[in-house]
Amino acid sequence: MSYRSVFTPGLFAGRTMVVTGGGSGIGRCTAHEIAALGAHVAIAGRKQEKLDSVKAEIEAAGGTCETHAFDIREEAQVKDAVAKIVVNNGRIHGLFNNAGGQFPSPAAELSAKGFDVVVRNNLTGGFLVSREVYVQSMREHGGSIVNMTADYRNGFPTMVHTGAARAGMANLTMTLAYEWAVSGVRVNSVAPGWIASSGMDTYSGAFKEQIPKLKGHCPLGRLGTESEVSAAVCFLLSDASSYITGTEIRIDGGVPLANRSVDLPATDRSRPFNGFHLAKTPKVLGG
Repeated sequence: MSYRSVFTPGLFAGRTMVVTGGGSGIGRCTAHEIAALGAHVAIAGRKQEKLDSVKAEIEAAGGTCETHAFDIREEAQVKDAVAKIVVNNGRIHGLFNNAGGQFPSPAAELSAKGFDVVVRNNLTGGFLVSREVYVQSMREHGGSIVNMTADYRNGFPTMVHTGAARAGMANLTMTLAYEWAVSGVRVNSVAPGWIASSGMDTYSGAFKEQIPKLKGHCPLGRLGTESEVSAAVCFLLSDASSYITGTEIRIDGGVPLANRSVDLPATDRSRPFNGFHLAKTPKVLGG
């Protein structure tokens, strides 16, 4: 079996695409789709074992993949990894800045170190990878960058660190889109809401207990799939979005539209799209 993409076969043939955080979750899914569409995908993450596993999956499905284990928060490591990818492939056509992470905590109980760690994960690291991909390849050849943000618009209770970082990434996206357009580089972002991904199984306690209840707060009556995020990323990486830059695609089922004065009717009419042949339901959702 292989990825069932909605896009034209061979869409990314002859291109090299980089996916950070490619060892699990949305990054793993997107790496599979990009490879299935003909690109050579370079996946990055901190754990070589996870990257090797995804590489084997992609190659078993007929795609090509290389791995680079490094920490996006460390400038020297980022420079070296991007240089290796450019040496291996000549240039980088697209980048999905997906890597990141966070943990729940009330703002009053969050240490400066905890805040800084998440901001470095979800903002600083994305900036470093974007800058090096631009300087080492895209400034000369052009390309497309897609950044990961989140549903931060109405605040982010218990996640003040990542809310601040993701909002920063949205602004960074707009700034880079303006500054780098002269080089033929487009920069956009995707903002997932509640996505049924493996990352949900990393949480515990009261936060974990709320996860199965989330669909009750979504107008579409369900959580999103990794494939629904990947499809938006692939669109923004593709030539079909050639006149789109500096914008953000929300993938949130309409959750930010909620109005507390209006009851949300239950529904089961929304049908999810899932093209990922290796997708699994998170354990917290009964998988």
